[in-house]
Amino acid sequence: MSGSVLIADDHPLFRQALKLAIERIMPGARIVEAGTLATAAAAAASTQELRLILLDLKMPGAVGYSGIALLHAECPDVPILVVSSAGAEAAGEARAFGAVGYLHKGCDLATIEDAIARALNHVAPVEQPPGVQPADQVRRTVAGFTPMQLKVLLAVLDGQLNKQIAHRLDISEATVKVHMTAIMRKLDVRTRTQAALVARSLGIDSRD
Repeated sequence: MSGSVLIADDHPLFRQALKLAIERIMPGARIVEAGTLATAAAAAASTQELRLILLDLKMPGAVGYSGIALLHAECPDVPILVVSSAGAEAAGEARAFGAVGYLHKGCDLATIEDAIARALNHVAPVEQPPGVQPADQVRRTVAGFTPMQLKVLLAVLDGQLNKQIAHRLDISEATVKVHMTAIMRKLDVRTRTQAALVARSLGIDSRD
């Protein structure tokens, strides 16, 4: 499936997660990234063969649902899938402003991939229960993290690499890797990105 997809989200790590989902659904697709509403609008207006826009409501330059309205005005025929951490009421509002649907950032990658595939066909994602949250067991797991493990996880959420985390926390890169391995094992995930998705669904990410 050819074409381009615009990811409008100010969080580099979550853009990475969305890119992974897109690459699985649309191998070979051109992916355009934007970290502010202004750059997203410019990209929407200039990107050729734009098939889909993935939009976070909470990004620089956006007020309320203005991002949906602006991008829908720029590209009225391109489906907009909102992927955000806003409250349950956002789903209805997002559709009212022109989005094909709404997906909570707490969803796993398989759910995100399914929503992207549906949105490409102008179909809304399968409705998720309001305020999707991970199981209580996951909350208890995170509550049992050591202080250093939490600091490493928060640094990952900021998009920092191991070298940057090591410098920030005054530890070695090898120690960062040890903590990251422990974090992923405790959360039963295989990648940093998946660990970050779990953390975001718990509301740990202060940038939200």
